Amino acid sequence: MRRTASPLSLVLLGAGTFLLVLAAMLAWYVEPRAQRTPIDTDVTTIFAGQGSYFDTKKVKTVKGAPLTITRKVRGDVADSEKSGRAIWDVATSVDTDDSLPAADPHDALQWTLERWVTDRKTNRPVHCCEESPYFEGEAYLKFPFGVEKRSYSWWDNTLGGTVQLAYQGTKKIQGHEGYRFTAKVDAVKTGTRQVPGMLVGQPARGQVLAEEWYANHGIELVADQRTGRILFAAIGPRKTLRAPGGDTDEVVLLESERIAFTKDTQKKQVELAAADGRKLVLVGLTVPVGAGVLGLLLAAAGTVLVVRGRRKDDGTAPAAELSPS
Repeated sequence: MRRTASPLSLVLLGAGTFLLVLAAMLAWYVEPRAQRTPIDTDVTTIFAGQGSYFDTKKVKTVKGAPLTITRKVRGDVADSEKSGRAIWDVATSVDTDDSLPAADPHDALQWTLERWVTDRKTNRPVHCCEESPYFEGEAYLKFPFGVEKRSYSWWDNTLGGTVQLAYQGTKKIQGHEGYRFTAKVDAVKTGTRQVPGMLVGQPARGQVLAEEWYANHGIELVADQRTGRILFAAIGPRKTLRAPGGDTDEVVLLESERIAFTKDTQKKQVELAAADGRKLVLVGLTVPVGAGVLGLLLAAAGTVLVVRGRRKDDGTAPAAELSPS
């Protein structure tokens, strides 16, 4: 009697092979493609601190005032799907207690509306799709996936250029460890503004084209290593006016030694990073390893059963079959 491989052995061998292929696909094909900047983001981050600002009603700089920066980031899903890029609309307002909350964002001390377009894999800027402003660098609203222990160029929108962030080790935010980066910005001229001469120490002149200067006492960012999401951010902006050709600050428009993510914002950012990280680990590690181990076991069991069947098939037939009838 001729023996063949049992159906069970073939099922085990087939299932094991399928799981091994699945594990490889998840680890080497699916997981890298899961590392894509989301297009349906809808996140609000809030900075809070103390500082100075120029009160246009009092025509003077108010010191030691509470300051709040609110940034709302919403993904333009339709345009993102059409272009294949991550297109985010970003509204940022700087408020004092007098303007927070404001029914109209234009009542804020400062308010900007921007449109950021980035490559979903590299996080690099893509100059298309009504991008505004034109920006460069590797990081702004987030870092690339798989943050490395090195310097990164960070886009400073007030500066209108990139700042080199230095890696400074790790730091825990709300119990979640991230990579810490820091930088400073020395005073630099960023533009001009027409103002009454008296504001910049030239009372004899009616209107002058004052120089706008910007510096930053310190930038600190802590990013989640796996996802690139910013867990914590702190800045120390200083915006001033100088007389044309002057070398001293005459008016402080806005200044804070340190304004940083609130505790609630930190907690929310950590939760989002942890959730995104779990998905990447599931697709890139947990499921592939589980599928690989189970696949090896099933394939091995199927192979053993097939080999045993072949051995019986190649051996001598039973005595009852060899004896003459």
